[in-house]
This record gives sequence, structure tokens and C-alpha cells, in this order.
Amino acid sequence: MEEERPTYGNLITILSIDGGGIRGIIPATILGFLESQLQELDGENARIADYFDVIAGTSNGGLVTVVLTAPNEKNRPLFAAKDIKDFYLDHVSKIFPQSSHRGPFALARKLLKAIGRPKYNGKYLHDLVKEILGKTRLHQTLTNVVIPTFDIKHLQPTIFSTYEVKSNPSLDALLSDICIGTSAAPTYLPAHYFQTKDSQGNVREFNLIDGGVAANNPALVAISDVTKKVFDRNQYFSPIKPMDYGRFLVLSLGTDSPKMEEKYNASLARKWGLLDWLISGSSTPLMNIYTQASADIVDIHIYVVFQALHSEHNYLRIQDDMLTGDVSSVDISTEENLLNLVAIGEGLLNKPVSTVNLQNGHFEPVRIEGTNGQALIKFAKKLSEERRLRESKSLLTKSAKSNCD
Repeated sequence: MEEERPTYGNLITILSIDGGGIRGIIPATILGFLESQLQELDGENARIADYFDVIAGTSNGGLVTVVLTAPNEKNRPLFAAKDIKDFYLDHVSKIFPQSSHRGPFALARKLLKAIGRPKYNGKYLHDLVKEILGKTRLHQTLTNVVIPTFDIKHLQPTIFSTYEVKSNPSLDALLSDICIGTSAAPTYLPAHYFQTKDSQGNVREFNLIDGGVAANNPALVAISDVTKKVFDRNQYFSPIKPMDYGRFLVLSLGTDSPKMEEKYNASLARKWGLLDWLISGSSTPLMNIYTQASADIVDIHIYVVFQALHSEHNYLRIQDDMLTGDVSSVDISTEENLLNLVAIGEGLLNKPVSTVNLQNGHFEPVRIEGTNGQALIKFAKKLSEERRLRESKSLLTKSAKSNCD
């Protein structure tokens, strides 16, 4: 990372992946397409982590972030992007096992279960990530990562950032613990407790739940983390100036939002009590509302900032807001539903690039931009050009230093 820092190029490259449970198949499908375009440009060994200065992910997006950046025995990413879709298809039905209860009492059983404990025990997920990630820690990722969580003991976000590890070693947790923590969605999966210990023996406790409580769309957290380092005059970003957002190149992937107006309305919600807010039909209104509100606010803010700086082309948000039925769920993991989500991700590549309408919050097409697939092809070219520029400048710098020595 140090040898190819942004100061050798023109841009600071950021990838952000929203949370959304099983809907994470959608950005996984999109990332597979992006990586295939990078491989066409730079060879079959090209990986997503080679091109982004920072990758941020919340909840299931945090898990995707980790498997894209954690090193294998050859010090290359554990997963190619194309493999993440199959990872979902192979495992999510065991992470979110579907109830076998049917009939008139099924809803009653569901409500009673929701009162007493999380919907799922999380054991399969915990065992899976521990097996995959082993003893790998935050500082070992192949590029910088930013993963939001929320500490319920202190009632504040805890951001696991490779930028902060050197100054705050207590954050250097096992990647498996970070993944379990950021995906511990309230009512769905249990909160996660663990400790870290620094070189002086100081112990820090973490009591974590889903990062979506703090930032379901972590793009702004990633931008803020980079900006903080620029303000601190971090050598990795020298001589970039604070607030030089025109140099940011940001790809933000949503997990597609449920079409809320078809699910909830004031006439219905005004009669709801606690259980109704937790469970309404096959969905969880409270969870859907706070994660969607968080994601949309971030998108609106970033879009306005980039528009004000005449840098709209440096920000690409791929998202849809038309999900209905089972595909809008975060945990209906039937084979049919999972394959439908794959189809939605593939179909999203053929949909027009859209931006948020600041009046109604809906995504509306930008006619001159073409499809999301076409935009990703252009994005891949920018990433490839940036990487090659950095490599050439890095070699020149090394050569100059060698001559001076």
C-alpha cells in the first residue's frame, strides 16, 4: 500500500458496500462484473483490493470487505469477487435457516420467538468466519478497510479502521470478531462480545451489534476517515489538501431498498405496538426503516457535495428502490429467493445510472450516463489508469532515491 499511495497518482479510490443481509448477493454480483472488467484490462490475477485505497463495508458488506482484503497463504485476497456470489449461495441458508412451521399458528410462534431471543443463534456464521479467517487481524488486510459497528455498552459507534490501528492498537481485533460484530443485526443475530489486548497488556472490551445502526451505507465514514488522515498530514496522503474531494473516486454499492410505500403507511403504523414494529408480516419494519434512512441520508449528502464540486462523475452509486416481496427481506434464504436476488443484481447492470431525487428520495435515471454496466466499464478504466500511473511514478521515485544513494 505504501509503495502505491495516492500521492503517486491523481485520485483517492474508495469502495463502499451497504449492509442488507441476504441482499448482499446483489453487490457481490456487481463486484464480480467490475473485477472481470479489471481483469480484461490488467490480466486474470487482478483483484478488487489492488485498485482501492480503502474498502468500507457494513454488516454483510463488512464480511464482503474482509474476504476481498484478507490475505491467503500467498498474500493475495482470500476470495476473487466472482466467488462471493457462490459463497452466499452455499452458506446463507444455513446462517438463516428457514422455519419449518406452517399453518395458522406459525405467526404466533414467530412472535413468541422474537420476544424471547434473536431469530437466529448465529452459530453457523460464527464458526464459518472463524474457520475462513483464522487468526488474521485488522492490520493484515491487503488494502485499507473501514468497518462500522456499534458498541451497545457505550452507546456509540466503533469504527474498525486500518488507518487507526497504529495510533490505537486496541482496534487490532481478529477479522472474524469484526465480521461477527458488524453483522449482529438486532432481533436477527446475537450481540457479540470479545476483548483485545495491546503490547502493554491493556485489555479493551467490545460489546457490538450491527454496524447498520451507525452507518448502513459506510461511504461517508470512509471519506471522513481519509479526510481525517489528510488533516493529520499523514504521509500516505501527502501532499493532498484537506477537503480536496475532487480527487475522490467513489463507488458505492447498495443492497437495493425495499419499496417502503407498498409495505407500510401511517394509517397502518399508527395502530402498531412494540411487536408490530418488530415484526409485520414477513418483515421487520424498525430494522428496514433505520437502515434505509441511514443509507439514503449518506447518499444524498455525498451526491450534493460532489455535485457542488462539479465532480459528479467521480461518484457512482448503484442502487435500486423497487424491491418487493421476499426479495426485499434480509433473511428469506430459500433457493428460489437467492436465485431471484442474483437475477436482480445482473439486471441492475442493465438499468440506467440513477441519482437520488432530493424531493422524494427515489432513484431516477440520468439519461446521458448509460447503464450501470457501462458506467462500471468506465470506472474500471479509471481504476486501471490510476494504478498504472502510481506504479510508474513509484518506480521513478525509487530510481531517483537509488541514484541519490
